[in-house]
Amino acid sequence: MIGTGILKGMAVTLRNFAGSYFEKDRLITVQYPEERDPLPENYRNFPFLIFDGNDPQAGLRCVACQICEKECPPQCIYIIKSKDKKPDYVGKPQFYPAVFDIDISVCMSCQICVEVCPFEAIKMDKDFELSKRERFDNLLFRKEQLSKSNQYYHKIHPVEADAVDKNLASAAAAAEAKKKAAAEAAAKAAAAKAAAESAPSKVASPESAVGSTAAPGQTPPETTKP
Repeated sequence: MIGTGILKGMAVTLRNFAGSYFEKDRLITVQYPEERDPLPENYRNFPFLIFDGNDPQAGLRCVACQICEKECPPQCIYIIKSKDKKPDYVGKPQFYPAVFDIDISVCMSCQICVEVCPFEAIKMDKDFELSKRERFDNLLFRKEQLSKSNQYYHKIHPVEADAVDKNLASAAAAAEAKKKAAAEAAAKAAAAKAAAESAPSKVASPESAVGSTAAPGQTPPETTKP
């Protein structure tokens, strides 16, 4: 019969319309902002910088390698490298960003900056309520605005953050083991050198003078008188 499909579709619509007044699962409208649906873990909006500890300056993971700045398709990242260094998470002296800006009015949330970062220093945020009255200066985020703690990262991306922490802990343990092995090898080499220097030197015997065919320290062969 012509029109059967339309009638079936209208029946589904009517059933959902009537059921939305009695069944909460059918009520798809959310009274935002009083009510909010939880965002999925893989949701991403704009990048932010991670720091460890309580000091956003001392604990910042970024070492100003500028890979994200070079790889960013819309070129919305601006970095100036520092002139001095500070220890990173494994204790190695590294540069840090004196300036780190992101223009979120240009950012396309592609996550390429996250994928190319070798230090797990930049991740994608879930904060989407960033509307401003002015487009340019208010949407240019400075390092102070971008820096957020590792605890915040665990809050918005718990599974991903746990995996990152495990990788960083493994890297730190490997670096510490390598450093310990190098220190032990250096100590052994120094001990061997000291032992060699303290050993008594051998004095050449008269038999080993010039003209003798015997090796030093050995008795020369007897000669037969004519």
